[in-house]
Amino acid sequence: MRSYVSAWPRSRCVFDLPTKVKQIARLEEESSDLTFWDDSQAAQVVMRRLTTLQEEVGFWRDFSVQLNDNFEMLELAREENDAATQDEVTEELTQLKADLDKQEFELMFSGPYDDRPALLSVNAREGGTDSQDWAEMLLRMYIRWGEGRRFKVQILDLSPGDEAGIKSATLEIVGRKAFGYARSEAGQHRLVRLSPFDSNHRRHTSFALVEVLPEVDEAIEIEVRDEDVRVDTYRATGAGGQHINKTDSAVRLTHLPSGLVVTCQNERSQIQNRETALKILKARLLEREIERREEEQARLKGEHRATGWGSQIRSYVLHPYNMVKDHRTGYETSDTAATLNGEIEPFIESYLRWSIGRNGDTAITVEEDE
Repeated sequence: MRSYVSAWPRSRCVFDLPTKVKQIARLEEESSDLTFWDDSQAAQVVMRRLTTLQEEVGFWRDFSVQLNDNFEMLELAREENDAATQDEVTEELTQLKADLDKQEFELMFSGPYDDRPALLSVNAREGGTDSQDWAEMLLRMYIRWGEGRRFKVQILDLSPGDEAGIKSATLEIVGRKAFGYARSEAGQHRLVRLSPFDSNHRRHTSFALVEVLPEVDEAIEIEVRDEDVRVDTYRATGAGGQHINKTDSAVRLTHLPSGLVVTCQNERSQIQNRETALKILKARLLEREIERREEEQARLKGEHRATGWGSQIRSYVLHPYNMVKDHRTGYETSDTAATLNGEIEPFIESYLRWSIGRNGDTAITVEEDE
């Protein structure tokens, strides 16, 4: 069976049903093995993948059937000059188009880690107290955004600022396509405003760096040997009552081969902080491996790749006018209050569309074996 939706603009997506069906059959066979749940973490990874595939295949099969049925009804209604039925079918097709746009957007999450939970870190940069306050504003923005999408958002680590705001913080964001969405936010964010910390109320420019990493699951081989990690403990700072000031619950992990340093002090238990710090360390090691592979591929192709996190991706101007602009896509809005309150979905969507070069008016084809 082959169904076509022609002249629906903007992009071309091909969804290979036969391959997806074979993957479902393989995963179902794997999950039926008596020893499948012996490794519960690996089993959960398989079941998440199976559920995602089943939802995708189910959507496209249902969509194809509904589309063909509606076109047949529309053709009959035209032959019989049945205006009421034509209007009804047109409404159905409009809804199908909306459903298609939504599903088509989901197909942009084709990265190997897009389904993973995200570890999002906000770090104050140039700008002193203003920068630390700006980092806290961004942290609030991402928490609001995640909660608005009904993601599970948890602060894993937070280092308070000297006078106000924060020096750094790390969020764990768990939900469908969490890393796929959040990865668009990685880079430097710039704020221009009248400083509330300047007695002369002058305009200041502040910077904060956002890093986004996919959380590593057990199916991904990231080896961290005990002898390669130096563990330091110290007393946590900030809120937490008497307990936080009397015990060395904070943990600093130093990965000796790479020089990476990860700290965590948000949990009350040293064991919990160590587990969280190890999770972040593995994610950073995975990031380095991904960057190494991409750089090697670019070298073989003779391409130049910019490295590092220093690129400014977005500006937030609160004075002398109101504007938030993404420098990669050109998308902008004057509703700065809504953006800082977590309404960043338009920025994320425009980035994802821009990043894969979605251009041209072509057909969307769903293919399936006879």
